[in-house]
Amino acid sequence: MISLTVTALVFGVVFLAELPDKTALAGLVLGTRYRASYVFAGVAAAFALHVALAVAAGSVLTLLPQQLVHALTGVLFLGGAAVLLMKKDEDEEEIRRPENQSFLKVAGAGFMLILVAEFGDLTQIMTANLAARYDDPLSVGLGAVLALWAVAGLGIVGGKALMKRVPLALITKIAALLMLALGVWSLWEAVTG
Repeated sequence: MISLTVTALVFGVVFLAELPDKTALAGLVLGTRYRASYVFAGVAAAFALHVALAVAAGSVLTLLPQQLVHALTGVLFLGGAAVLLMKKDEDEEEIRRPENQSFLKVAGAGFMLILVAEFGDLTQIMTANLAARYDDPLSVGLGAVLALWAVAGLGIVGGKALMKRVPLALITKIAALLMLALGVWSLWEAVTG
């Protein structure tokens, strides 16, 4: 039986913890470039896997080498920034055409980005701890996955709305700079952590 109280509590805690995190930025960046439903499918699948791992593993996830996770995340963000900065200017209508965005390519990119970037993240560890504390894996898992999906959805929708008001070239440059900053920060955490 699902406890609505535990689900609501976990939702609130995870949502607030994840909202200012890199997930919203990743969703926003992907949402400006690709079909929103494809991005969400990949991101949602990655978050579902993260929550399942957190609930199943409990507090064991806190033992993962954070330096390795930070280093890998940093490299991925730097690679993403490089791809964005080196990409030729494209016609915005060309980018929006569905035939240029296969489901597997877009969903796979969203899945891999979130899978690696969020592995061992605060919300994953928090979910593991909440699962151990409440001994209600179904309610904790449901609350956590719904919170993460809500944050991702807000980021993706925000990216689509932003694209209607700001030129794609400017969004791409700002996104690349933000990804560069996140990459440097993650690598700094790997070296100093």
